[in-house]
Amino acid sequence: MGLWKNNIRKVEPYVPGEQPKGDHLIKLNTNENPYPPCPGVKKALENINSEDFRKYPDPACSILTEELAEYFHLENDQVFVGVGSDDVLATAFMTFFNSPKPVLFPDISYSFYKVWAELFRIPYETPQLDSNFSIVPEDYFRENGGIIFPNPNAPTGLFMPLDKVEEIISRNPDVVVIVDEAYIDFGGDSAVSLISRYPNLLVVQTFSKSRSMAGMRIGYALGSSLLIQAMNDVKYSYNSYTMNMPSLILGAEAVKDEEYFQDTVQKIIETREEAKKELKRLGFSFPDSMANFIFAAHKSCPARELFQALKKKSIYVRYFNAPRLDNYLRITVGTKEEMKALFQFLEEYLNK
Repeated sequence: MGLWKNNIRKVEPYVPGEQPKGDHLIKLNTNENPYPPCPGVKKALENINSEDFRKYPDPACSILTEELAEYFHLENDQVFVGVGSDDVLATAFMTFFNSPKPVLFPDISYSFYKVWAELFRIPYETPQLDSNFSIVPEDYFRENGGIIFPNPNAPTGLFMPLDKVEEIISRNPDVVVIVDEAYIDFGGDSAVSLISRYPNLLVVQTFSKSRSMAGMRIGYALGSSLLIQAMNDVKYSYNSYTMNMPSLILGAEAVKDEEYFQDTVQKIIETREEAKKELKRLGFSFPDSMANFIFAAHKSCPARELFQALKKKSIYVRYFNAPRLDNYLRITVGTKEEMKALFQFLEEYLNK
């Protein structure tokens, strides 16, 4: 009885951020953009013909890949799109990390990397960040089966300069190096500029943060045509129609409005820099974030206590119960009004 249970794949799953329900809450826990998508997205949504829903979407995702290729000055066959960057990254893990040698990624990083490695039976090692939460490039100058790291990193928000990124890529010509740039639009230079020089480089980005479309689940990878073809071969081997038709149409529309995109990103950057000053005044310390969040610890009040107190007031931030992280809160940059409410509560609570 029950021997079938022995054949179930057992993994420790990724734990997503809480998605609270209700009105009058301040949600600063999942790094979503506090501003709506560009006006063209709403207009395109209103014009979608529901009759088209009965048809399969374009498996090549042409309308979106072509728009992204033009935006990044690449060829169409250098762009891969998927259901959020998680789908894109998972496909990349399956496609490129098939060596008996370990894949390398930081010990403090996007926690989904470890989940995918274990799910797909990929050996891995996790070089430690230094005492300042920075990636040490030299830790990746050794034999491996592939490399992946976020830049800016998560959950720290630290950006590694592009020359250091290039150093890691150039020292690893025989494996695929993936740079996960979910937060790149909020600070730092993208590794996309290196693609023409390094055929083993894959850059992954998302519409969930800077383009305000987390609910549409759109991610993409940029790289050499050989890398993209390999990813498409894997994709077509398990699900040809990964992207739904509305996501393709609305995603393409979002890329067109550069002015709105830049204005929104700049508002978040300005609010982030103001938030750093306010958090310092309140006794917090944090790495110098270049993302749309701040990873902050208070000098005297434990993070777990603050997390629970904030939640009681319907202010949601992210708490990680893990070594080296358990005295930090990851605070998404919201609107000026949301951040003002956060600071007001923190000041009152910390002064008690």
